[in-house]
Amino acid sequence: MPHLRTILLAASLTILLAGTGNAEDKSFYSPVIHIDKEQNRILISTLGSVFYIEVPEAARPHMEKLPISGLVDFVVEMRGDGQMPLIKTWKVKSGESSCMYFNGKECK
Repeated sequence: MPHLRTILLAASLTILLAGTGNAEDKSFYSPVIHIDKEQNRILISTLGSVFYIEVPEAARPHMEKLPISGLVDFVVEMRGDGQMPLIKTWKVKSGESSCMYFNGKECK
């Protein structure tokens, strides 16, 4: 029985620690619906929902290079607390752009 308690305690601790992470990365493969340069955000659509993702400072000079209606694979940081997801990287999959790949710091 002592081993069972140890296993249950370890499992509970693992679940608690996994649930306390600050942020989670998530990928969205979506068309670019709208680029809001005044608010530094991009409107995308996935799984029947439409929502904004925030553009970080390093990507702001390049956000207008994204093709409207073009398909882009966005990797974002899910921040919770009512904050928009924050773009970490993007790869343009269809459409023309002078910034096909943003790696978090620069376009390539």
